[in-house]
Amino acid sequence: MTTGTLPALPTPGERLGRYTVERVEPLPEMQGTLVLLRHELGARHAHVARDDDNLAFGVTFPTVPGDSTGVAHILEHVVLMGSQKYPVPDPFFAMLPRSLNTFMNAMTASDWTTYPFSTRNEQDFYNLLSVYLDATFFPLLRYESFRQDGHRFEFETPDDPTTPLKLQGVVYNEMKGAMASPGAVMYREFGKALYPDLTYANNSGGSPSAIPGLTYEGLRNFHAAHYHPSNAFFYTYGRVELRRVLDEIESHVLSRFSAQTLDVSIPDQPAFEGPRRVDATYPGTDVERGGQVSVAWKLGHSTDPDLNLRWSVLSDVLLGNPAAPLTRPLIESGLGSALADLSGYRDNFREGAFAVGLKGVSAGRAGEVQSLVLDTLAAIARDGIDPELIESSLHQFEIGQREVSNAGTPYGLQVMFRLLGPWLYGGDPVTGLRLDTELESLRTDLARGRVFETMIQRDLLDNPHRVTLVLAPDPDLAARTEQAERELVGRLSAGFTDEDRARIVRESLQLQSLQAQESDPDVLPTLGLGDVPPTVARPPYTTEEEGRALVGRVPQPTGGLTYLDVQVRLPDLPDDLIDTLPLYAFAVTRSGAAGQDYVALARRIEAVTGGVSASVGVGGKPDSLDDLRLSLTFSGKALARNGDALVGVLRDVIAAPEFDRERLTQLLKQRLAGLKASVVNAGSAYAERLASAQVSPAGSIEERLSGLTALATLKQIVEGDGVNALLGRFARLRELILAGKPLLCLTATSDDLGLDLHSITGEFGGDAPVGHPAPSLLPGGPQARTADSPVAFNAVAFRTVPYTHPDSPALLVLSRLLRSEYLLKEIREKGGAYGGGASFDARGGVFTMSSYRDPHITRTFEVFRDARAFLDVTPLTERELTEAVLSASKTLDPLTSPDTVGRLRFYGDQAGYTPEVQEAYKARLLRVTLDDLKRAMDAHLTAENVAYALVAGRDPNPETEALGLHFEVQGV
Repeated sequence: MTTGTLPALPTPGERLGRYTVERVEPLPEMQGTLVLLRHELGARHAHVARDDDNLAFGVTFPTVPGDSTGVAHILEHVVLMGSQKYPVPDPFFAMLPRSLNTFMNAMTASDWTTYPFSTRNEQDFYNLLSVYLDATFFPLLRYESFRQDGHRFEFETPDDPTTPLKLQGVVYNEMKGAMASPGAVMYREFGKALYPDLTYANNSGGSPSAIPGLTYEGLRNFHAAHYHPSNAFFYTYGRVELRRVLDEIESHVLSRFSAQTLDVSIPDQPAFEGPRRVDATYPGTDVERGGQVSVAWKLGHSTDPDLNLRWSVLSDVLLGNPAAPLTRPLIESGLGSALADLSGYRDNFREGAFAVGLKGVSAGRAGEVQSLVLDTLAAIARDGIDPELIESSLHQFEIGQREVSNAGTPYGLQVMFRLLGPWLYGGDPVTGLRLDTELESLRTDLARGRVFETMIQRDLLDNPHRVTLVLAPDPDLAARTEQAERELVGRLSAGFTDEDRARIVRESLQLQSLQAQESDPDVLPTLGLGDVPPTVARPPYTTEEEGRALVGRVPQPTGGLTYLDVQVRLPDLPDDLIDTLPLYAFAVTRSGAAGQDYVALARRIEAVTGGVSASVGVGGKPDSLDDLRLSLTFSGKALARNGDALVGVLRDVIAAPEFDRERLTQLLKQRLAGLKASVVNAGSAYAERLASAQVSPAGSIEERLSGLTALATLKQIVEGDGVNALLGRFARLRELILAGKPLLCLTATSDDLGLDLHSITGEFGGDAPVGHPAPSLLPGGPQARTADSPVAFNAVAFRTVPYTHPDSPALLVLSRLLRSEYLLKEIREKGGAYGGGASFDARGGVFTMSSYRDPHITRTFEVFRDARAFLDVTPLTERELTEAVLSASKTLDPLTSPDTVGRLRFYGDQAGYTPEVQEAYKARLLRVTLDDLKRAMDAHLTAENVAYALVAGRDPNPETEALGLHFEVQGV
């Protein structure tokens, strides 16, 4: 964020064209101002003026589907596939490399669809604004686009009607993969169970069995009804000129419409007369520990700011940390391994909900979980809540209100999502950003007596609108689903004539022709290489030696928060301790320390910090792929007034952790449940790590730290009762950590930078040199892991060159060019996968290509193999090169904020990635030529240098033998 001059703001009642300014509200917590406007057509506009050069925009439409055909989700895809002003096949993906955006996406929720973006470049903002406005309001909605991304019949060999008929489509395959995830099934069943008479009973993303019921006419009608200014909520943020944006929207969109009435209101769900139980299944094989049980209640309107605040606070009090009075008895019961998905208060329905339960349970124990939940809540309501727990939760709320961070989602879009909830449901959007009045009212009521205990009794225990949702794995469901799909195809095609089959062939060839058609992307706006900033951020900081430690102090406008990171560069570790590192990092901040058990430490962390964490990293030098080091980083944040307390917590966690067998067993089961659930959602990331581990020493370590190898190691410990041995390794590891080399980075305002850190630095008294691990590569050739997934995740990886090598920038550009010009077309558009791309880790020197939720295996590996031929046969020009360089440059300019910019610079400098080194890389990047791409590919992405991996629901070998590939297959 940089400081500039904010444009003048209008006043309430002022007319800006056909807009009326309804409200101007200061937002002191974020140093901003909210302006609310309404257009004559009914369009609403919220503008958050703030001194931030990362400008943001979003347009959101309430979408309330009446079925599970996925109409809102498929429409979200198709509107981005060509518009009146930009009639190219896929302007959304075409703009990705023509822009310096910091965020660009679209997403469909249960009852709304939104199209947001952000960028630090003002011209880029208006370029993207033009594309987004034209896409959403004036899409071409081509029939071929509907068939490509929605659903279609296609013969296995598209031009041969004698081959088997199948269903295909990007969203169809996406949702097949999504609905294999227990978390996704839980969410869909949750809405259906609590709100059975409302739109939430439908799958807005699309149920695979229902998607084929959506017609092209139905898609077009849904757009005409919902994507209209009278149903639009516009949002802008940052140092942007509001009047200019309003003029752009008026001239481009609003001037071409007349008012329209659309009823997208969602009524109240009629209350249940008594509690219900709902049973659901997902495709899974872990019948012993794969189930979930959740007890859920419907509450009041989520637009009520007082209710929203009180339930947000109460949810944190009950569930916000391991020692919370509802979390602790659930976990310690041993009935399950972790809290169920969706546990806590949820305001993303028109009427809010509270849920709590366990995952990692047997469906046969659902009654026990329900009884435990109800009995524990009754005891809390009867015995009361410790006022210190409430104060700790309010403290967390204060941190959340004051923190301005671009970590994860850009802050400007975080603000949008905070105000959208009440705004879309007819409430006051200000309450999504400011709750001063409600906080004051809550504190007044708390001073008078019991508040939350009454809510528990009235809104939960005495509330008949309760559902016990039981989700169980079904080992046969995947096979039955495949059979049902075959039967569906047979049923829908039962009456097909030869003419119908000829039509399917004709439409398939028409789609192929459209996909192969060369469009003129020059109709799209773009930036040039001159828009790429040649420099990198150089935030000032000071350094000092404190014993063995190096301390960096970074002054930043953090809004009164203090951030402290302690990176410990580790000495040489025995091989077994490398596998232990991620488990230690997970457990160390969730256990006890310095004489406090995990309950006491958790309450202490909640009371005085905004959270502490530990993470493991592997890094190297800019000029070597083999000179590696391992580090363990402890991080925390706190309000400045609690800086000393934060130091004390981190000191105890680092120097005096205490682990006991029972608690560690609970934690390992939690981690195992989380990792297993993540495989079907993040399969491509796991496949990429598995491939990288075969060619890169750093990749081999990463696979052992966070890949499927780490999952297998953890599974062996939990199921083999290896906790006692692990406790011994933890003790050895703690000693080696304190023998490491600590690098501390303190980020705070100038007034708060003098924090005394000696209590931490003084614990590191050893003199062991920093270690240089030299791990073996993962042996065995191509690797396959089978999981409960109906779609595949495929990957190849190549070891290439270090950061300072002249070819590294060319490989980075090559990855972006292959993604936009080749892999997206071949894997997503033609192959029907949800995603496909290439990436290059410039610091790790590994080049990967991968696919996500892919119906194919063999075909996709053929696409990977043909990447070099694509460069030869495709007449690439300077335009494609420029776009690839622009896209690559974004990876070198990550969006930062006061909490991250200093530590990135400090730790980057200590690792050798100084501003000079980074800027030299940028300069080489801007000079990359098309010839460089071919030369680098020929030199490094060779058949002798490739590794293969995949995650799928089947053994790939019967189909990959034709490629000469034989995979070693293991179950997850």
